[in-house]
Amino acid sequence: MGIRNIDLRLCNGCGVCIESCPQDVLRMNEGTKKAYVAYLRECESCLLCEMTCPENAIYVHPVMERNIPNPLAYEEV
Repeated sequence: MGIRNIDLRLCNGCGVCIESCPQDVLRMNEGTKKAYVAYLRECESCLLCEMTCPENAIYVHPVMERNIPNPLAYEEV
């Protein structure tokens, strides 16, 4: 769940995604002048960054992912 990908080839460094994030998850990389995810665990998948990005460079995965336990992994040898 959360921001799955920021396509750095598409990101133009405008900062709209950073301004739109209510949780302050995104930051600007001063070297590349591109957005990056600074606090992924804080992302609430609100989709605002994805919806406001003028270059469609951000993809948010809105569904909570679950790891299904594998009982064979816990089998004693």
